[in-house]
Amino acid sequence: MIEKEKIWILASGFLNNTDRFVIDVKIKPGDKITVYIDGDTPVTIDDCVALSRHIESQFDRDVEDFELSVTSYGADKPLENHRQYKKHIGRELEVHTTDDVQIIGKLTGVDKDKIIIQPGKGKKKKELVVEPMEIRFDEIEKANVVLAFK
Repeated sequence: MIEKEKIWILASGFLNNTDRFVIDVKIKPGDKITVYIDGDTPVTIDDCVALSRHIESQFDRDVEDFELSVTSYGADKPLENHRQYKKHIGRELEVHTTDDVQIIGKLTGVDKDKIIIQPGKGKKKKELVVEPMEIRFDEIEKANVVLAFK
């Protein structure tokens, strides 16, 4: 059986010194491997193909029988990596905190310990405009980009 750590190291090494990075590696029974990557700029099919070929070249097919899929991390999936937050500055996020609070607002800043969210403004003119909120990474249970279909 192929080890997750070995795939992670191969993928990370290949992507080192690029604006791409590994988000997750999943291995299902029968050595069905899926590598999820993201980047500071949009991931292309060519990025996925190049990484797939690199990983496959590191194994002897006569010894290891596996199925490999390399894919970009979906826009609908929760943010997992500090770098993902940086690339979404200016976009609306839905953040669930560890103390069960949900905040929806514009991501206006990211530093090593926290994010800054400007909560959405009310629809009525007289509603109070809330000040920007700082949320530490260790307080974030889950954060998703709010997808806008216009």
